[in-house]
Amino acid sequence: MKGLLIEGVAAGSIADEFEVEAGDRLLAINGHRLRDIIDYSFYSSSDPELLLEIIRQDGEVWELEVEREADESLGLTFAPPAPARCRNNCIFCFVHQLPKGLRKPLYVKDEDYRLSFLNGNYVTLANLKPSELRRILEQRLSPLYISVHTTNPELRERMLARQAIPAIMPQLQALAAARISMHTQVVLCPGINDGAEFEKTVTDLAGLYPAVQSLAVVPLGITRHRRNLPQLDAVGAAYARAFIETWTPRMKSLRRKLGVPFLFLADEFYIKAGLPFPPLREYGDLPQIENGVGMVPLFLRDAARTVKSARRIGDFRVTVVTGVSAFEYVEGFLRQLGEKTGLEISLLAVENRLFGSSVTVSGLIPGRDIIAALEGVEIGRALLVPDVMLKEGEDLFLDDMPLQVLGEQCDCEVMAFDTTPQGLYRMLKLLAAT
Repeated sequence: MKGLLIEGVAAGSIADEFEVEAGDRLLAINGHRLRDIIDYSFYSSSDPELLLEIIRQDGEVWELEVEREADESLGLTFAPPAPARCRNNCIFCFVHQLPKGLRKPLYVKDEDYRLSFLNGNYVTLANLKPSELRRILEQRLSPLYISVHTTNPELRERMLARQAIPAIMPQLQALAAARISMHTQVVLCPGINDGAEFEKTVTDLAGLYPAVQSLAVVPLGITRHRRNLPQLDAVGAAYARAFIETWTPRMKSLRRKLGVPFLFLADEFYIKAGLPFPPLREYGDLPQIENGVGMVPLFLRDAARTVKSARRIGDFRVTVVTGVSAFEYVEGFLRQLGEKTGLEISLLAVENRLFGSSVTVSGLIPGRDIIAALEGVEIGRALLVPDVMLKEGEDLFLDDMPLQVLGEQCDCEVMAFDTTPQGLYRMLKLLAAT
């Protein structure tokens, strides 16, 4: 049977008019059996006249003939596909360095080309079957987000800790030939895939432009819970400075050659090196923003705009929490925002005790570390938490602490805000109005 379990039916939609209900299953469209929501999207958008095969919760099978206007939705929603598990054992894998006691989904390693297409998840393609490659080409699943790490087949097997995996370049070449757009990344491990190996990787990937649209370089992350794993060197300040000095001219050269920004260094390189960021315009349309590339330059631009438009709203005190790496950039913004609004805005950098001091990003701060950092701190009217610290759609920190419990432990009002300068300003105005 299988098909797709219908989770919701929009009121007044085509499906609602046919009395389709949540709990029914959509088995096929125009004779095509459905494997997942990608099939649904592909086959439901190809023809204004559709034949739907649905099995009701009581086992009755319906065949519904649907005629609709162009781009008119059927009004059905489905659960996302369960992710295929990653079979790699990457020497730098962050999941292998997690402590016990976090949210269970954090320990799940996914390696699913469907989630790459749907959500922008990075995949190595090491598990990709020929039939799945054919499907990508047939259904034009583009763009894809691909973790390359190195184009050297032997080194790639070493880094992924798997033997007899497909070589990445033939896969990328097949996708490029079909005009599938790709965004790629390299997790940089000093002494392993840098130097001449990185040079080769950049050259190979740039040779596939415009199909390969961007390449982000991200330093590996190391936590204090790394045990019984291959010895790796962290990206320190000196290494980051040398890497930026070496590769900035190459980034500019590639931009001139290709006509667009192509190679990007993660913000963490500039933060570790203590060097200024490139102008925001050099990040193009921010194709790797979700990969931590260009977030700080974008924040600084938006912070300046927010301060410029801010008005006086009150005279109370609040405390804002952030990660250590963002402190320098957020502090200047809050000082200026406080002057414009009349508020006393205190910024608290939370050291990551759970993962170790080398992990400094705001998105990996657990609730218990915020509590520890607040000891002896005068919070004021409210504690403001950027929502990047919380599970999307839920008020849960990664150590499963609810936002409400943080408020109870701190004996203060705790509120989450959209992690942007404008989001914080909106929250302050909301507090002033209540």
